[in-house]
Amino acid sequence: MQGPAGVVNGAAGLPKVVMSAADGARAEIYLYGAHVTSWIPAGGEEQLYLSPQADYRPGVSIRGGVPVVFPQFSGMGPLPKHGFLRTLQWEYMGVRHGETPAAASIPATATAEFVIADSEHTLALWPHHFRGRLAVTAGGPQLAVGLTIENTDDRPFEFTAALHTYFAVRDLAAVAVEGLGGLPFRDAADGYRDKVQADSQLRFEGEVDRIYFNAPRQVTLAEPSHRLAVATEGFPDVVVWNPGPTRGAALDDLPPGGYGRFICIEAAIVGQPVELHPGQTWQGRQVLTV
Repeated sequence: MQGPAGVVNGAAGLPKVVMSAADGARAEIYLYGAHVTSWIPAGGEEQLYLSPQADYRPGVSIRGGVPVVFPQFSGMGPLPKHGFLRTLQWEYMGVRHGETPAAASIPATATAEFVIADSEHTLALWPHHFRGRLAVTAGGPQLAVGLTIENTDDRPFEFTAALHTYFAVRDLAAVAVEGLGGLPFRDAADGYRDKVQADSQLRFEGEVDRIYFNAPRQVTLAEPSHRLAVATEGFPDVVVWNPGPTRGAALDDLPPGGYGRFICIEAAIVGQPVELHPGQTWQGRQVLTV
């Protein structure tokens, strides 16, 4: 059913935005969590993984796409895992279309914007006033997701954050992440031990759950017939995750063998939390290019 301003009913009747750029690039975003669940670049195919067994109940994060992590990364603190923004309803502000300099009458990109602010629910969990905005831009071979946090309180607060992006892959055994060779990382799959990646490429054998601090601004997801660049702005860290067969089998919202259909490369700020003073704004962005 078509709703107002391009909003349609998605899974479990939840409202979602389906937007298209003039060149055919498409994205879908649920208002629940401001959660991007689909991205098809112009002339391409689906790039994000969305579990066919994803749970759309209130209070549960959608498995796949791009969950928004704030104000706590993972279980590294007293809040619910990955904070609360991914399980709250955001306000949809509409879609605007960009223009190409060479042909100003042809919209080249589409950008959907969503906003959220503190509430009684968030203040009970985390006693700070804030305002958040998510901007999702699709066009050509790119998807950009930008997160903005403003401190509307009268005192400073600290937070960590991430864009927990699930990339669809054809064969996990043939996938590599390039650009992290020689870098130190914290291995969350091995008791959060600090290690160094010896190999130039990261490949996936068993569970992988790594936090790379002060990582390069761009890494590459490489498959035999496909390459995808993951660039970040404002996020100094990169997280790479795949649950592997054992942990994957224990996830109720993942089908049998589903772990082999995705990897997560996350723009993150984990190692050094953001300290935001009253009236200050922080911005972070992840840009994906096929």
